[in-house]
Amino acid sequence: MPAWLTVVGIGDDGFAGLGRPARRALLSASVVYGGERHLAMLPARLAARRAAWPRPFDLAPLLAERPHAVCVLASGDPMLFGVGATLARQLPAGELRVLPAPSSLSLAAARLGWPLQEVATVSLVGRPLAALNAHLHDGARLFVLSADGRTPAALAASLDARGFGATCMTVLEHLGGELERRVDGRADQWPAGEMAALNLIALDCRASPQAPRLPLTCGLPDDAFIHDGQLTKRDVRAITLARLAPAPGELLWDVGAGSGSIGIEWMRAHPSCRAIAIEAHEARQRFIGQNRDALGVPGLQLVAGRAPEALRGLPAPHAVFIGGGVTEPGVLDTCWSQLRDGGRLVANAVTLQGEAVLAAWRERHGGTLTRIALAHAQPLGGFDTWRQALPITLLDVTKHPQPSSDS
Repeated sequence: MPAWLTVVGIGDDGFAGLGRPARRALLSASVVYGGERHLAMLPARLAARRAAWPRPFDLAPLLAERPHAVCVLASGDPMLFGVGATLARQLPAGELRVLPAPSSLSLAAARLGWPLQEVATVSLVGRPLAALNAHLHDGARLFVLSADGRTPAALAASLDARGFGATCMTVLEHLGGELERRVDGRADQWPAGEMAALNLIALDCRASPQAPRLPLTCGLPDDAFIHDGQLTKRDVRAITLARLAPAPGELLWDVGAGSGSIGIEWMRAHPSCRAIAIEAHEARQRFIGQNRDALGVPGLQLVAGRAPEALRGLPAPHAVFIGGGVTEPGVLDTCWSQLRDGGRLVANAVTLQGEAVLAAWRERHGGTLTRIALAHAQPLGGFDTWRQALPITLLDVTKHPQPSSDS
């Protein structure tokens, strides 16, 4: 089937800023879908029917138009956080044509003289403000897609509270249009007033000496987490995550999550990593919620309950970490049965009973056992001595596909 659907990227300069192929597609379309702001940019001479997106958003009416000639209007580059990417997941490539305009990111980079490939982008459209926290590093440059006109002031207050008050903020309104405007200032001196709803925020991050330094490597300091002592400690956490081996797009089950430290660091490894934390203790559930926001991964899913019952119906994971409950009947078996082929299961135990369970499991399923014994220097009178932490037994096993009965 030839391309029946054309997605036209349109800037704030409206119909006048479109190229000839985009205008021709709009003139020949039977219907044009888009947001009310974009549809209002079309000239009256256009014969096509205008159809605003339904609320809540739904592609079904648009897809029902196949195979008639249809256009969709989208902001700037439709494949950048736009409806073009959504449609590309629904349609074969041959049915879809995309005609992009300069994105807001390209225009912002041009205005500021920032090399676009060196700037990270965070969208706060439909996402919590906490999504920005994982990207805050001294000297980092960020483009932030605002949710609305209140976003700049809220973002400035959040930066100041996290020790990034000296960050240079630039708000660019109506990029590429007649109403384009630029406002500059420091986060800790930002006015509380509302900006235009259509805006992009550029951040040149500057951290105070008191700001928490959160490295990109796994093994964050223990005090980066709110916890009640039920926490996989820093060195053990780094060893555990190395064996869990997060990769882009993969899903982790963090079973008996405690403070959620393993799931949180898993998600910080790559923006597309996902994690589900399973925790029965109410206070620790609150810790997980606070920690995931503070450390910039508000998308971590929390399941309140105890394994194995709480695992029913969850999507199959690429990796499983069991930090507590290895002696609970059915936990290891359920996790193993739901784990995808090629997935990794890592379980830690500190008791003799837990260690015995892991040893027996290794006899049946293979894998490796590792004993982790750490000691920390602490005062003893006027001297120092080594204080031994409880040793931890770590099971690491990969689930290999079972040979078929025909082989």
